Amino acid sequence: MRADPTERLLRGLYSAVLYLLVPVTVYHLIWRGFRQEAYFERWGERYARYAAPARPAPIWVHAVSVGEVNAVAPLVDALLGAFPGQRLLVTTITPTGSARVRALWDERVEHVYLPYDLSGAVRRFLAHFSPRIALVVETELWPNLLFCCRDAGIPAYLVNARLSERSLRGYRVLRPLLSRALRTLRRIAAQSADDARRFAALGATPASLAVTGNLKYDIAIDVQKIARAATGFRDRIGARPVWIAASTHPDEEAMVVAMHRRLRERWPDLLMLWAPRHPERFRGAAQQAVDAGWRVATRKLTHWPDADDAVFVLDTLGELQQFYACADVAFVGGSLQDIGGHNLLEPAAVGTPVVTGPHLHNFADIARLMQAAGALRIGADVDAVVAGLAQLLDDLPGRAAMREAGLALVRDGRGALQRTLDVIRADLPGHLRA
Repeated sequence: MRADPTERLLRGLYSAVLYLLVPVTVYHLIWRGFRQEAYFERWGERYARYAAPARPAPIWVHAVSVGEVNAVAPLVDALLGAFPGQRLLVTTITPTGSARVRALWDERVEHVYLPYDLSGAVRRFLAHFSPRIALVVETELWPNLLFCCRDAGIPAYLVNARLSERSLRGYRVLRPLLSRALRTLRRIAAQSADDARRFAALGATPASLAVTGNLKYDIAIDVQKIARAATGFRDRIGARPVWIAASTHPDEEAMVVAMHRRLRERWPDLLMLWAPRHPERFRGAAQQAVDAGWRVATRKLTHWPDADDAVFVLDTLGELQQFYACADVAFVGGSLQDIGGHNLLEPAAVGTPVVTGPHLHNFADIARLMQAAGALRIGADVDAVVAGLAQLLDDLPGRAAMREAGLALVRDGRGALQRTLDVIRADLPGHLRA
């Protein structure tokens, strides 16, 4: 689909608004920098200004932050294995996403921040890296990015694509522009038929849609690493009951403290593993636990909890999977606060029963499947979540049944990786398509 007068008008208006908002982007970086120092760094990348000389990266993957990087990790690993002679670029927007890219692949991939969706910056970015294929993860619908890929002759795909009903409603005000941007995509590899239907409602052409499944099912499990972590963990704390509060948001922190206090009334030796979603909340979460009167340890300071610790804060990145495996039951955050939930498959993949709050619109399909399989309990509020956690801590056979249900669901859901590779294969670097 080539540009038409309406597209040029809409792009012009959109770009004009973005350029007027450039001072706001600077303010935003400063504001975030006071909370997370990494936002003060690498500003040039945000506007596609690079000190290093241009070097082509034929395969480009964009994943906005930690969750998307983790989701697309199976695909990146497959591409690295299949195309060892090609440079692969992975972009993110957040410093935590950047840190996760480095933790997973170090120097095996090129990494920069994706620039803001300013047409000039996007064109400079594409000229600098000269990608031959663009793989955009989940719901990163930046109009100038997609239009500029088309204008430069770069085939672009939306992979592991998802679109919630709430996002669909929010995007409708921009539908005239987004529908045209979606039609620049070579294919949209949707997580589910419902996601595909919503992309069609937003303006994607039916011929571009493919249902490939969710790459999160293809998550890699390092069985030996998890076994070592579980052994080291239990050597330090013994047979105490353990629960984990993972990916929690600021408005959920007081609720987590309250839940742990109530659970310890019944199990005085209960240990909580606490993994806030954002690194800037590591210290604040630990302080709230100290203020509650508990003995608190952190991963960075003590490496493992001691037998007398009541709370162990996971203030590192990239280790959540192994600590899910150390817990008897998991609470996944972003679900008591109206965030939309976080990855429910990660604890299920290591056999840990899952309890969440009711706000799961970002993971509605997975939540429905897990609940139907008996691998997930959803509480309507804090009281119901506490009740669900308490029931499972007191029910070893119930936990075992949920463990097996979760493992089976993840095992049976695998295959999205191969289906995604099949969708994008035609535009992979020429001599490596086989």
